[in-house]
Amino acid sequence: MKKISLAALFVAILLSGCAHEFNQVYKSDNYPYKYEYAKECFAAGKYTRAATLLGELVTVMKGTENAQECLYMYAMAEYCMRDYQTASEYFKKYYSSYPRGQYAEMAKYYVGESLYMSTPEPRLDQSQTYSAISAYQEYLDLFPDGKLKQQAQQRLFALQDKLVQKELYNAQLYYDLGTYFGNCTSGGNNYQACIVTSQNALKEYPYSSKRERFATLLMKSKYELAKMSVEAKQMERYQDAQDECYGFLNEYPDSKERANCERYIDDCKKYIARHEHDNPLR
Repeated sequence: MKKISLAALFVAILLSGCAHEFNQVYKSDNYPYKYEYAKECFAAGKYTRAATLLGELVTVMKGTENAQECLYMYAMAEYCMRDYQTASEYFKKYYSSYPRGQYAEMAKYYVGESLYMSTPEPRLDQSQTYSAISAYQEYLDLFPDGKLKQQAQQRLFALQDKLVQKELYNAQLYYDLGTYFGNCTSGGNNYQACIVTSQNALKEYPYSSKRERFATLLMKSKYELAKMSVEAKQMERYQDAQDECYGFLNEYPDSKERANCERYIDDCKKYIARHEHDNPLR
């Protein structure tokens, strides 16, 4: 116990001394010394101390030979502290101030990386995701042969997957709500909303790994919509559902939904056969 107490006392004294040293540097007007101390803190992974000093020095160093390095290091310190909003702003500031600077490519990439790290999970608003996609695309446009090209492309794929998942959550929610009209406006319904959401996702993300899931929701929603429609619209909607089911089987012949799909086709055929005499010109 005595050894542990002595060790704890030694650490406390050491930390106290470090804090005293930092406070002296922070209060100092010797900016070159303060800047070198900030660089040492950054190199040692003491990003909070580095950022505290660099935040002041960014203005002081403006116009000097250390201006670029100071601004970039400050942005990176904020990034390492996970203050991604501040980091993205200062990476943007660096690139706008020094578009041909020593750290221009890295700054442009880390605008996207900062935004990427702060994107929410798919169920939430994805405005930040769109901003991150835009930032990575700008990086690739400006640096088509950049050293971080592959990483930027991988991030774009990941962000796109997040948008796809968001649309899938929306489509599934509409389908699950089904005939509940509490959230419907202007005469619409949840199955129609699911159809529109799924169709848009299939068009916008044609190579998504979740394509079959959207196609399944689309098929099921068209069938359910036909069942619940008023008589004047049922023939057209059953025919549309039947066509959708055939298209689904053609694209996914081994789907787990095959049995359901075939049942929908049988139901559609029966309805169409029973009511075809009502419109003999078809």
